[in-house]
Amino acid sequence: MQKDRLYFFTFIAITIIFLGVSLTAVNYFTTISSTKLLDSQIALTQKEVKQISSLISDQITFQTTKETIVKSIQKSIQETDSESMFISVFDWSGKIICHPKKTKIGQVIDVKNPLSSVKEAVTPSYLYKQIINKNDNPEGDFEVISMYPIGNSDWIMLAQANLDKLSEQIKELKRQYYLVFGIMGLIMVLACFLAVRIIGSTYEKKLESKNQELETELLSLSKLNTDLINYQQKVEKEEGNELDEQNLNEKGKKRILTYLRNELVPIPIETIAYVFVESTITYVVSFDGKQSTTNISLDEIYTNLNVVNFYRANRQFIIAISAIKKIVPYGNSQLKILVNPHSDIEIIISKNKAAEFKQWLNM
Repeated sequence: MQKDRLYFFTFIAITIIFLGVSLTAVNYFTTISSTKLLDSQIALTQKEVKQISSLISDQITFQTTKETIVKSIQKSIQETDSESMFISVFDWSGKIICHPKKTKIGQVIDVKNPLSSVKEAVTPSYLYKQIINKNDNPEGDFEVISMYPIGNSDWIMLAQANLDKLSEQIKELKRQYYLVFGIMGLIMVLACFLAVRIIGSTYEKKLESKNQELETELLSLSKLNTDLINYQQKVEKEEGNELDEQNLNEKGKKRILTYLRNELVPIPIETIAYVFVESTITYVVSFDGKQSTTNISLDEIYTNLNVVNFYRANRQFIIAISAIKKIVPYGNSQLKILVNPHSDIEIIISKNKAAEFKQWLNM
């Protein structure tokens, strides 16, 4: 159940992160794409206005009547105000001569001097802001893009942008981005979720295997400490029996001759907690914590000790069964022996000797 909740929250987190990134990306790409689209439309419209103005000027030069020109222009631009960009013609007084909506013809545009109302250069960024910030208007919102005077006449050609139409184009562009990011997001979120599940399952199996190994090791260690306690009790009982004690000490010496502050001190075997070598010096530590030295090597000492009571842990240590306080795992299948009295040097049973040590405890 906890795993399912973890996967669920992971799915939610990935979804929220992707939604945040997607919203930012959609707004960014919409702005960039809209600006480029407007840039191309503005450039194309301005070029078109200049070309048409030049063509009308040539017609006037060849003495084509203005009535014929007006009819031709009106026919060409009829109802083009529904497009994103359209043109119209007015004279210097502001009176509209040609317009996509015939109802506009004859009206005066709402500026004293039309030329002063047009910026020197309408940038795509400016037009995009006008589209985004435009007010809803039943008759439509329009923005002047370019004005160009027609030669040999008092006419001016005006290019305008239909903000409503451009707004629809931008909204459609944004919807397409949302669709693309939505599909891509669904695929990515599901892919990430599946990847998390697969990776998580792999690590779960490894973790379960490690836990199982640890449980087995702990059970083994627990049994080992139990065997230690049982063996120590057994040794104590046997030491309490005078006959058994005599049998245990049949193998070797009953005491070791040591030096303590330049004095010869015999140490009874049963009082030895452990013996160790450090810097080629052999130290004998008793259960009361006293430490003395001896000239006898560790190998020679071990040959004179009863294997029931003492164990050669490694090249540096011999330990008595009664001195073992606790056995703990150490490193890779190694064992660490804690003794009483405490030893500043760690007593480590190697991996190769661990089985032998366990067998010794079961004697």
